[in-house]
Amino acid sequence: MTTYTILIILSGLVIFSYLFDLVASKTKIPSVLLLLLLGIGLRFLVENLKVQTFNFLSILPTLGTVGLILIVFEGSLELKYDRNKNKIIKSAFFSALTVLLGTATIITVIIYQISHKDLYTCIANAIPFSVISSAIAIPSAAALGGKDKEFVVYESSFSDILGIIIFNFAITNHSITTSAFIGLGLSTFLIILLSAIACVVLLYIMGRLVHHIKFFLIISILILVYAIGQSYHLSSLVLILSTGLFLNNADTIQNVWFRGVFLYKNLSADLSQLYQLSAESAFILRTFFFVIFGFTMNINELNNWPIIANGLIILASIYVIRLIFLKIFKKDSIAPILYIAPRGLISILLYFNLPASLKIAEVGPSFLFLVVLGSSLVMTLGIAFSNKKVEESTTA
Repeated sequence: MTTYTILIILSGLVIFSYLFDLVASKTKIPSVLLLLLLGIGLRFLVENLKVQTFNFLSILPTLGTVGLILIVFEGSLELKYDRNKNKIIKSAFFSALTVLLGTATIITVIIYQISHKDLYTCIANAIPFSVISSAIAIPSAAALGGKDKEFVVYESSFSDILGIIIFNFAITNHSITTSAFIGLGLSTFLIILLSAIACVVLLYIMGRLVHHIKFFLIISILILVYAIGQSYHLSSLVLILSTGLFLNNADTIQNVWFRGVFLYKNLSADLSQLYQLSAESAFILRTFFFVIFGFTMNINELNNWPIIANGLIILASIYVIRLIFLKIFKKDSIAPILYIAPRGLISILLYFNLPASLKIAEVGPSFLFLVVLGSSLVMTLGIAFSNKKVEESTTA
């Protein structure tokens, strides 16, 4: 395969992804779903043409991690905080926490029934299936109303963060002890402290940089700090979310010393450019990640009826648990938020980060692919059905 052929393929994928985004805005079909199907189609094409490829699974975790960082950062840069939003933030946090724990408990039982492995192994495998993917949820919520959109951004981001915390806790502690919880408390304190320092330092750097290239430097520093934190099993996604929120709300801080030292004339314009760069970079990485994930799937494994049946049971349990807890934490209408619980980038990343000793053969990549695909379809149909009901009520 020549250099020019590779360039044609890469640029073609980006063009297709852009067209898929346009289709998604009109039809409410998630572009991620179309990217997965494109990847599957390319797999069939490559096999029929007998084209030799390399192991794409080796780059999938790296692409996904950077994509996750940029998507959460992009979402947080859109959020403006005021005290009136405390209720939304609180309900989104407790919804994310309780739905995550409830779903993980039910899926643990299902995986235990499937595999008959020990409880610890089943819990570790259940967590990736229990986390809402902000990489899919945030773009899908773009067309929602203000409060619903903010609820989805906060809830999916909190779900990612809490999922990573619980996952790291599970794979590093084979038993629940006092020392394990002390370690969890210390790591949480460290990441909060690191986040506070990073927020202030990055804002200071932004105001002092005079070089014409500075936004990729800011993003590179964020990725560097995230990677260092994750290598020590810290939940560094907290840092990404808090940095975006801080930068976008720094101008609301009224402290005279702070405003004199950290705020500068072009902050608003710089944040607009940083958001645009993050959004476009996230778009590219999301494109390649989901196409490659679809490409690496062996679709023939989905002919296994037990996999399909167990996948449908897990999907049903996800939405039943979500329905119960949303009724508690969200007092107003829960549609279409009920359906926005996709599994995607974060689930795939956590699954591939499972140690080999904890992986269960019965809960393999095809099983994960089925749940990712199924949850995207439910979200698509749910949003379309909710929009139809709204249109009917307004015209009645």
